[in-house]
Amino acid sequence: MASSRSEPNSLGEYLRARRELVDPASVGLRVTGVRRTPGLRREEVATLAGISADYYLRLEQGRDRHPSAQVLTALARVFDLDAAATAYLLSLADPQPTRARRPPRRTVPAGILQLLDVIDLPAFVEDRMFDVLAANPLATALSPSLRPGANRLRSVFLDEDERALYPEWEQATAGIIASFRASIGSDVDDPRIAQLVGELSLSSDHFRRLWARHDVKGLGGGASRLDHPRVGMLELRREKLPVGDSGGQLLVIYHASPGSASAAALQALRDEVAADGAAPTVTTASAGRLRAK
Repeated sequence: MASSRSEPNSLGEYLRARRELVDPASVGLRVTGVRRTPGLRREEVATLAGISADYYLRLEQGRDRHPSAQVLTALARVFDLDAAATAYLLSLADPQPTRARRPPRRTVPAGILQLLDVIDLPAFVEDRMFDVLAANPLATALSPSLRPGANRLRSVFLDEDERALYPEWEQATAGIIASFRASIGSDVDDPRIAQLVGELSLSSDHFRRLWARHDVKGLGGGASRLDHPRVGMLELRREKLPVGDSGGQLLVIYHASPGSASAAALQALRDEVAADGAAPTVTTASAGRLRAK
């Protein structure tokens, strides 16, 4: 049986990445001379967290993988982690044995498919790997990448047309990676996840740099600013709602403030879709093929 030293060291990698991002001055340390490494030194983290430097070194090196919640909470305070990032840190040290992985559920519940058909807003369903499982025609008109079978990470990093939609592309990509880490949690050694991360790391230097930061952001909604090629700038809200008993699927809905210029632009897009006689909603079937509802 392989030793834990040969297994992925997710906790140590996360601690090291966060340590290197902390400005010493932000935690009250005086900086004199030239520092050879970015961020905090290991001994500084240990002192601020109230643990020994040797113990912190063992955590980063993976020689101790199950520190107490008290220790992790102290480290989260040093790294100024929010609630989502703290929960992620705690999950990396969860001592529960790895459970057998089940194939992801690819079938979207019938009630959600019906909702996609009747809701008069751009809406789609994605799984925990950000694969699009279902989308209504208005969502696909908003972004062609919002179609069943597409992966939103691949689209935003590798598709030039998708990149052009985001005036603040750097901020958008940082956000989607941070949300992706929150979505997959500590399951980074899942072969499907490893394949996707490896593919994007080879194809995009920008992805590789952001992935190395280990940022984590909650999966709640937020603001989206899109420069649509036909209806212009859209200032939208994006809501992410968990789909019950679905294995982690999320229903994502975009909407604009009533009476705003973005609401008018969204109506123009809606009129365009209606004039085109859009195809019915499609979803990924359990066998992996696309089917029309």
